Amino acid sequence: MKIDASEFRVKEGEKAELTARPTAVKPVCKSKKHYKKLLKEHVESLSALQRLHYASGRYAMLLIFQGMDSAGKDGAIRHVMSGINPQGCEVFSFKQPSTEELKHDFLWRTTCRLPERGRIGIFNRSYYEEVLVVRVHPEILRAQGLPDAVLDEKDIWQQRYRSISELEEHVHVQEMIELPTGH
Repeated sequence: MKIDASEFRVKEGEKAELTARPTAVKPVCKSKKHYKKLLKEHVESLSALQRLHYASGRYAMLLIFQGMDSAGKDGAIRHVMSGINPQGCEVFSFKQPSTEELKHDFLWRTTCRLPERGRIGIFNRSYYEEVLVVRVHPEILRAQGLPDAVLDEKDIWQQRYRSISELEEHVHVQEMIELPTGH
């Protein structure tokens, strides 16, 4: 049984009407026993795929777990990634930005932790916090030490959305470039 992710996607340019979106999905498993069997099969498959991914060294993979506190991000990472070789994987949790991180662009702290080719990077939260939490709590934005001109701009959120989209497009394109053999 598969979850239809299209139910949860908002297309570019479309307004997100949250009341029209489902808040729950049909159970994927019939029982806990079925869940454990399915999880074991998927973990074994993921482990085999990760060995190939690591050995090829051609692409990087980034998994972003975004959600509120107690949403199950840690548990999902622990269960789903249990078959992954830790040597080919790194997990980063993004909490409140440090003093050093606040001295950089909002994308800096995550960008410098993107995985190298052949590895899997896992972000427990990400740069999306900067357009979610920070937007809801403007005092966080004011505490980031940004110039007044930036803080006063009415389109700061559109600029951040655009920056995120452009970063993701850039990273995707970079990963799709095939390097000649021998490099």
